Amino acid sequence: MDMKRRTRNTLIASGLVVALTGGGAAAWAADRFLVEHVEIADVSEYEAQNSTSDDTSSATTEATETTEETAEATVTDTSYTDGETSVTVSTVTEGSGDDTVTYYVADVVLSDATALRSAFAKDQFGENITELTSQIAADNGAIFAVNGDYYGFRDTGIVIRNGVVYRDEPARAGLVFYTDGTVEVYDETATSADELLAAGAWNTLSFGPAIVEDGAVVDGIETQEVDTNFGNHSIQGDQPRTAVGVIDENHLVFVVVDGRQEGYSAGVTLTELADIMTGLGATTAYNLDGGGSSTMYFNGEVVNQPSNGGERGTSDILYVAG
Repeated sequence: MDMKRRTRNTLIASGLVVALTGGGAAAWAADRFLVEHVEIADVSEYEAQNSTSDDTSSATTEATETTEETAEATVTDTSYTDGETSVTVSTVTEGSGDDTVTYYVADVVLSDATALRSAFAKDQFGENITELTSQIAADNGAIFAVNGDYYGFRDTGIVIRNGVVYRDEPARAGLVFYTDGTVEVYDETATSADELLAAGAWNTLSFGPAIVEDGAVVDGIETQEVDTNFGNHSIQGDQPRTAVGVIDENHLVFVVVDGRQEGYSAGVTLTELADIMTGLGATTAYNLDGGGSSTMYFNGEVVNQPSNGGERGTSDILYVAG
């Protein structure tokens, strides 16, 4: 979650030291940031019981079966194709010296909007439940995945995943993926999870900010904050980043920018991230959790170099199943 998570981890470590001496505030901090608060212990079962997308699920199943009959999946080091679904991963390096930036691009074409799925760490929903992006991806048979919005760090936002409502606490500008293939930025405070679901919402993301709208870089993104509650800090400056962009219906682009690694990749600002997205043809783009969380997974491997020297646990991913 960009620089704020590094600061947050420092605060937590300091708080635990104080907790050993009986600090009540530190006990609160540990409960707030470290203790798992499981609200749903079996997400797979919960989705099976609460899905309202029976028609969509049936259609998707039929389409998948048809695809399996007519085409076998083809996988290379940089691409995956299975019927009408394809993923192509590329690496871009720009600049030199301390200004070098390296980022990874995944061009994703979906056979159906519901082919883009979400999964939670440990197949559980709640706060502070984390697992490596690669592990969540492997557990769900993903051919491609990126870290999500780290919904589990907060108790606000509208969280709809795979057509099921998990949280309805409007707070910020979100991103909604509909079953018809359209994607849009929306104001959470002007609607509800039930209204979105009735309109065909398949997945929502609650992080941000939106960095591209109507094909143009959004004004003022360098001054925006994701949250204002304790533990959240600036997401500005050169940082590792993850973003999703929309090129057309069922045509998405994902970008993971590495950062905080001298001579390899410094990271980018939100404006620079927006410029990358528009350069790739995105007409809408949305910033996801970044910093040490920024991870791209393809064909069983993490393809980027996370800034912590390895993956950091996160609460959720977006993925395409293989």
